[in-house]
Amino acid sequence: MAQFLNREDVEALRAYVVGPESGFANRAESTVLLHVTHSNLKAKFMEIRLDMHSTIESVKVKLSFHCGTSPSAMLLALLDESGAPFATLWEDHRKLGYYSPQDGYTLHITDTDPTSASAGGWLEDTSLVEKYRMSDEDYNKREKTYRKWKAEQLAKDPTWTLEKEMAKRRGVEYTTPAPKVEDPDHMADLAAAISVGQRCSADPGDRRGEVMYVGRVEGLPLGYWVGIKFDEPLGKNDGSVKGRKFFECLPGYGGFVRPDKVQVGDFPPIDEFAEEGLGDDEI
Repeated sequence: MAQFLNREDVEALRAYVVGPESGFANRAESTVLLHVTHSNLKAKFMEIRLDMHSTIESVKVKLSFHCGTSPSAMLLALLDESGAPFATLWEDHRKLGYYSPQDGYTLHITDTDPTSASAGGWLEDTSLVEKYRMSDEDYNKREKTYRKWKAEQLAKDPTWTLEKEMAKRRGVEYTTPAPKVEDPDHMADLAAAISVGQRCSADPGDRRGEVMYVGRVEGLPLGYWVGIKFDEPLGKNDGSVKGRKFFECLPGYGGFVRPDKVQVGDFPPIDEFAEEGLGDDEI
């Protein structure tokens, strides 16, 4: 059974990690942690551990595996924690410690090779890489492709769609999506019979409430909508659509429903505790 660490356990674990037995604490005094930036790359490398006794030449070799720049094409500059130039590492035979770097300083690499693999964003911008594109003729020669399978399905059922196929595989009944409404007066005739302030019941589920708004709603499909403040938190909003307030209600109590899903009339709030079907001699 899993157990959670209490505060004392967490403190003990932290003390172990950063304590004298930890590899962090046992870091050699001759090492330094430096950030690395590159003239051709947007990425900033996280702290890289380097030995003060390493020559600048060996440092360049190590950095080449991180950035792809040849050591011979590198110019290294040491920047302090504020990003200000601190030293230029010109001499390859010098040791890194000669330039007195400190944890948190930055080594900036300037790539002097115009043909470098890092030039022009080739190591970061994948849009520059030419993609292989197969011609339609070559694709049609292949067996068991999606295109051929789709043609086979349409030959069997001209109304076939991928959505219909997925519903079949899930074992559920496929319902054809309703056509997109392009009429700004869609259901205006039904909306005309509904007024603000009326009690109502909305499908699905006999969700009862009060009509708070009737009209078009910017941000929803074209046509007329009925804004309802439900008696219970059965809605999806607080009377707002995309930041615009159409009526006031608590979050989760508001909703916008098409007029054909709304009935108005004597729809009192449902009393879940009301006793039904009990005679005078029953309790």
